[in-house]
Order: sequence, then C-alpha cells, then structure tokens
Amino acid sequence: MTAESDPVTQQPGKIIAVHISYESRAAERGRRPKDPSYFFKPASSVAASGHSVERPAGTELLAFEGEIALIIGSEARRVPLEKAWQHVQAITAANDWGLYDLRGADKGSNVRNKGRDGYTPLGPEQIDARAVDPSALRIRTWKNGELVQQDTTAGMIFPLAQLVADLSQHLTLQPGDVILTGTPAEASVAEPGDTVEVEVDAPENGLSTGRLVSQVVEGPDTFDPQLGSLPAVDDKQREEAWGSEEKAGLTPKTPVLTPELKAKLQSVPVAGLSQQLRQRGLNNVAIDGVCPTRPGTKLVGVAKTLRFVPNREDLFKSHGGGFNAQKQVFDSVAEGEVIVIEARGETGSGTLGDILALRAAARGAAGVVTDGGVRDYATVAEIDLPVFTSGAHPAVLGRKHVPWDTDLTIACGGATVQPGDVIVGDEDGVIVIPPHLAEEVADAALAKEAEDAWVAERVKEGGSVAELFPMNKEWRARYEAEQNGAEQEAGQ
Repeated sequence: MTAESDPVTQQPGKIIAVHISYESRAAERGRRPKDPSYFFKPASSVAASGHSVERPAGTELLAFEGEIALIIGSEARRVPLEKAWQHVQAITAANDWGLYDLRGADKGSNVRNKGRDGYTPLGPEQIDARAVDPSALRIRTWKNGELVQQDTTAGMIFPLAQLVADLSQHLTLQPGDVILTGTPAEASVAEPGDTVEVEVDAPENGLSTGRLVSQVVEGPDTFDPQLGSLPAVDDKQREEAWGSEEKAGLTPKTPVLTPELKAKLQSVPVAGLSQQLRQRGLNNVAIDGVCPTRPGTKLVGVAKTLRFVPNREDLFKSHGGGFNAQKQVFDSVAEGEVIVIEARGETGSGTLGDILALRAAARGAAGVVTDGGVRDYATVAEIDLPVFTSGAHPAVLGRKHVPWDTDLTIACGGATVQPGDVIVGDEDGVIVIPPHLAEEVADAALAKEAEDAWVAERVKEGGSVAELFPMNKEWRARYEAEQNGAEQEAGQ
C-alpha cells in the first residue's frame, strides 16, 4: 500500500539531513558519533524522479548518497520516543547529492555543496509509515545498473523514531517536512552520463518506493570569483567522496610509523633520540618551551599541523567562527597523528580546551603539541591524551590568535614541523624527526641506551668514569665481547 505517489507536488517547509547514522558508514569514515547531528537543505533543492543532476563544468567530485526520507504528517514538538513514529506520515527514497569541490568552502554547513537546485530528489512513490516496521526497512542504490549500496535500518546507530524525537526537542516539525536519515557505506562519486537509482522497501510485506532515478549531466560553470568561494579539491576530499584511497585512484600512504618502529620510539628517551639527531647534523629539532600536562607522559605520533596568526579583528570575523581551521583539524585528525600547533610562542591565550581535547582523544589522536596555552588545563590533563603545552591560560582564541590554515609547514617552539614528521615527547621535551631518519635514529638510540645501561652497572661496581664515560679501548673491547657472547647464546 502506498500513499500519494508524488512526494514533491508540495515543497517541504524544511529538509533536515542527518550526518553519520549507519554503523557501516561510521566504520567506513573511521568515526562513530555519540549523538545524531544534523544540517539543513533548502526546499529549492527538491526534485522528482527522472530529474537531471548537474555537475558544474570544471568540478570533479559529485557524490551520491542513497537515503531513506521521512515525511512528517502531523506537528511534532517535544514528543517522547515512544510516540515519535506516530508523527511520520510516509517514507520515500532520497538521494542526498553533494559537490565535494565546495565542501571546504562550506566549513561544515553544507549550504553550497548540498543545497544546489536538484540535489535532493525524492520519490517516486511513498510508503505509508503505519504499514511498516521502521526497524525493518531496506535501502539500496544502483550506479549504472550495478548495486553499490545496501543496508537496513537494523544497522542504524540511531533508530528512525529517535531522529524524530530528538529533532522535536529543538524545533517544531511540521506536516510536509522531510528528514533525510543518512546514508550507509559505499556512497561514492558519479560523473556526467551516469545513472543512479535509489529504492527503499519493506521486504517483509513487499512495499516499495520504486526506484528513484537521477541522471548526471554536465552543467555550466557559474562560479564568479568576485562573488564568493570557488570549487577546490584535494586528496582528502577525493578519498571521502569516493569512499577510499583505492576507489579514488590515490596511491595508498605508506605508514611512517609501523607498530615495530612505534614500539622502539616508545621505549627510548627523547634525550637519546636528540643525541642521535645531533650526531647526524640536526641541531634544531627540539620544540622548546613545552611540557606535558601529566607527569610521566610519553608521546609518539605523526605530525598534523595547524597554524594560528596574530589576532586581527576583521580576520577573526572571517576565519575565527564556524567550522574554522582549528575545529577542522580536531574533527579530522586520524589515529596516530599528533596535532602540532603554531602559536608563535604566545602564551596569552588558549589554543585548545577540554572539548577539542576530548574530540582528538575520541578520534584516536596520538596527542597535541602547542607552543601556546591550554584552557581548562586541569580537565585536559585528566583526558587520556598526551598534551604538551607552554602552560595554562583561560582566554579563548580571539584574544591573541586567528585559526588560519592547516596541513602545511609550520614553526612550533622554534622548530620547523612538516605534516608527516615523526613527533616524540617525554618529560625532557618534544623533538621532530624527519620520517626517513626515524628507523635509523631509533635503532641507534636503543643501542646507545643498552651501552649506557652497561656502563652504569660498571660504575656501580666501582669503575672509573674517566675510563668508562666514554669507554676507553679496554672497556670497549670487554663490552663488545660480552655483547657478542650474549648474541651467540641467544641464537642457540
């Protein structure tokens, strides 16, 4: 049984879309939200089945997302979870199209990349919400006839009724409003000439929306540089639009820090690594003036960089608010990365606080290093995240800093840091290791640690520092003989 067959005969008052809502999508993106989060799409983006979707000339990353759309039938305001589904009139298929070339310019709002005309096709049929179990719906997407997305509402992080109830806590849902409930894994990119179809059905009772058809065509280039942001893409956007590095045709990144190398760096002190770097002519690799928020902290990771510039009020208005560079870094840091912040040694303001530290910890960041201050210092120190800072300060960014740009070469504590550099810290401080030297330096430092431990034992036994530190020829020969003997015994 279906309701009215054309869900776009009346434009909705508002369209509310959910970010990550399926377990499969969360696993694909490497981040699982604790609570649902949302964004708005304009009613002017609605289109019917069979509508052509434009990819503007000169752009690259038009991505499809097959979704289940809920159509509100009666006003919902502060409704409890157990009554929320009663306010849903119908279910239909949706495709939440987005132009990733404009994603960076949106800074999280999705206005440009997902709000374009025709980027919310709905239909072709509606299913009466009273006739189905909301936990037993299926969503499928085809690209050029090949099934590319398939999941069920049983695999959702947030049940459909929860989305209705949660939204009704914050605003009034009115008849005709549409909720786009998120996409499962394998959403990807379509190009001019491709056809993408989406269907929602209830397999248990045979009800279906039919296939929502979108044909991708090339549209005109209408971007005026004098009016606003221009399209731009990078490998990060390509990876997210396509779904993986492999699908995007990118060369997989070889991990700098293998588990074995990380274990070596965890076990050797920064002082020893610093000595080895100095012997190789690298004297300016220490990030000066930073200390850990917790005693006994060890930090090992790969640099992800963020730069603050001195506060200027007009620039803070344009770059300080919204999904700014600071929030982007903390919201996208990958497992094992260290956020390294250039704050010019300015300690008169915080460069992060407890919320951002929690976000970095949740994403598996290896730590944070800043040559500026930290707000909420005591709380940050309790979070399971190594943080090295110049000290505590209660002020927010706007007092001294503007968050400016990310993923570039920066200066932190007098040291040059590039994305991908190896960062190691302990209570002696933090050093920067060029990636190509990391393995060599770690092995040499471990060998020197073993030698120093042997020397310390000989000094405890009464040996002379003059002869042992450094070792003269006689002690050196004895040490090497003992090491060779130990190696032979271990090999038997």
